[in-house]
Amino acid sequence: MDFQDYVSVDCVIFGYDFERLKVLLLERVMLDQATHKVIFSDKILPGSHVLNNEPIEAAAKRVLVEFTGIEDIPLHQFKTFGDLDRLSRQERDILWLKNIHQDPSQRVLTVGFYSLVDANKYKLSVTKQQTHPEMFKRNPAWYDIETIPEEMAYDHKQILYEALSYLREGVKYNPLVFELLPEKFTLGLLQKIYETILNTTFDKRNFRRKLLKMPFIVPLEEKQQKVAHKPAQLYRFDWKLYQQVKRNNHDIML
Repeated sequence: MDFQDYVSVDCVIFGYDFERLKVLLLERVMLDQATHKVIFSDKILPGSHVLNNEPIEAAAKRVLVEFTGIEDIPLHQFKTFGDLDRLSRQERDILWLKNIHQDPSQRVLTVGFYSLVDANKYKLSVTKQQTHPEMFKRNPAWYDIETIPEEMAYDHKQILYEALSYLREGVKYNPLVFELLPEKFTLGLLQKIYETILNTTFDKRNFRRKLLKMPFIVPLEEKQQKVAHKPAQLYRFDWKLYQQVKRNNHDIML
């Protein structure tokens, strides 16, 4: 496979498991080729160089399938990272690149993408037929956003936290959260998701007042069933109504 030497993609996939916000990371392991002992290991975002004649977003989707098994999710391009020393700030990165016959001093631009998914829906895996020679990336797993591993490759911790800022801003103005919800949901569940992602708490009454002003959150003539507490009102998200509101330049605003 022929790759663009100076252009790559990195994916920050946030997963909500209806308890905590998590992020998907891979384990980068460098082995001694003679003894197969671990020289170092750290964490890395799913990413790779772009193939020649491959669209940028197609590269991001390919990387996700290859390194995580995740496919068919919405990806949001948020920033390009191109600091001159982004590949050579840490000794282990220099060692890694030399081991795979790449020049640590070369400048590589990486295009960042982020997404928010239901972490419970995906079985993570690494495919056997990789298209990139950098094959010591493995063990895709979800990591709690509040306990991100200290050691990460290159500038990936910076990329991760910038993506988190974009996510937190994005959920205030776009229906990202509603893609996580079941067809019928309670306002309590919706509030919990927002509070987890934004790492904050809302006054219950004020939060519900804001939500109920949004015409695309439609109350149903149904309540929860088989719950130990008082059944709560159920709602649904109306995508058509949302598109109408959006065309009038009004988005979700918390």
